[in-house]
Amino acid sequence: MAFVDDGFTYATLTTAIQNYCEVDTSVFTATITDQFIGNASLRCLRDLNIDAYRASQVGSLVVGQQYINAPAGCLFVRSIQVTEDDTTPDTTQYLEKRDVTFINEYNKFTDTSSGRGIPKYYAMFGGTTTMTGATDSTSGTIMFAPCPDKTYSFQVNFSKRPPGLTGSNTTTYLSVNFPNGLLYACLVEAFGYLKGPTDMLTYYEQRYNNEIEKFAMEQIGRRRRDDYDDGTIRLYIDSPSPSK
Repeated sequence: MAFVDDGFTYATLTTAIQNYCEVDTSVFTATITDQFIGNASLRCLRDLNIDAYRASQVGSLVVGQQYINAPAGCLFVRSIQVTEDDTTPDTTQYLEKRDVTFINEYNKFTDTSSGRGIPKYYAMFGGTTTMTGATDSTSGTIMFAPCPDKTYSFQVNFSKRPPGLTGSNTTTYLSVNFPNGLLYACLVEAFGYLKGPTDMLTYYEQRYNNEIEKFAMEQIGRRRRDDYDDGTIRLYIDSPSPSK
């Protein structure tokens, strides 16, 4: 394999792609190679729930505020929690996700001084639009129901789009911790660009799929389990039932 113990850097991954495809910069310019790396990184991100790209953002809701910006770079919201800071002890509750139509209908009948309260529901929409009460980001808008009756703290837990591997950002979590899978994903892009040979494209697609399965066992298996609570993994063994 063409990587060192510390994984790939932008420069070594670029060189590896050229070497595996047996071409040079006259065929794979920096612009083209950057597209391979960018597409491959996004594929890895969407194929697998990666712990390193979980994030959270906190803020405050004021009286009557229905909308907030989704955090910058948010791909999807995992959960939202709202806290009443002025109670003893502080109370925190997680909101239930609903469709935008539900939120609109709910607030249509409750957005009065007597109908407001601590938010119970949220919905997400948009990406480039601007709503009254919130300057929308390219990640979308989050709306609440009921509208707050006082100031509440909130925390949005989400998965973010990470910075890409570039000449100025020379390593990423994927390039260091999943270098072989990232390379195979790049080679799928590269051989598709070269339009063949088909057997090599199929080969690297299979290699990528094998590696993403192993990485998934780490990310959504071992990283979310500990020996104290879960103990030894038990594998089901299919065996014939005893004869009567």
